[in-house]
Amino acid sequence: MRALVLLLALLLSAPAAAQRADRATPGFVRVRLETALGNIVLALNAKRAPISTANFMRYVDDGRFDGISFYRVARNRKAPQFGFVQSGIRTDARRFLDTIAHEPTSTTGIRHLDMTISMARRGEPGSANGNWFITVGAMPSMDAGAAQPGYAAFGRVVGGQEVVRHILAQPTGGGMGGTMLMKPVYVRRAVRLDGVARPTGRPRPWIIERRTDG
Repeated sequence: MRALVLLLALLLSAPAAAQRADRATPGFVRVRLETALGNIVLALNAKRAPISTANFMRYVDDGRFDGISFYRVARNRKAPQFGFVQSGIRTDARRFLDTIAHEPTSTTGIRHLDMTISMARRGEPGSANGNWFITVGAMPSMDAGAAQPGYAAFGRVVGGQEVVRHILAQPTGGGMGGTMLMKPVYVRRAVRLDGVARPTGRPRPWIIERRTDG
């Protein structure tokens, strides 16, 4: 009986228990990333991390993530099957929207566990915009603590985990301590799977330039 109670408790506390790639879940917004190595489905926690989720969805609804790539991979030196993969607009000012307020894990309760998506930033909290990363394996060092603000986790991968692991295994080199992908993994488009799209209506110069060049 005690073992059964423990099992039920573990199931109820598991972060993946309430979310699936093939169906909507109240409080979450799913996004499909169509990459050159296969599809990845994200479930973003709009209830616990409303700022980060709304920011990500503005980029999705505007098509600002269409044509980007996974460009960085940071592997654990002692256990290279773990680490994180990074994607987003990089420094492309044409796709940039705004920086957003920081949502620490101490507030949201969303920890950096395996297959967690979190906001990247260039400096202090509040500098995140259109770049993000996905963890492979738990990374508690990225959670907020007494001496550090941590990073803003806001969802997890619910489909295509093997694609994320495949990206993590790609060859790296160059800058950022040799963590830049030698061949970035192209993201054809990011597709909203739940709710109604709400484009910002702001200019999309990269599309205008592409049409002019064509």
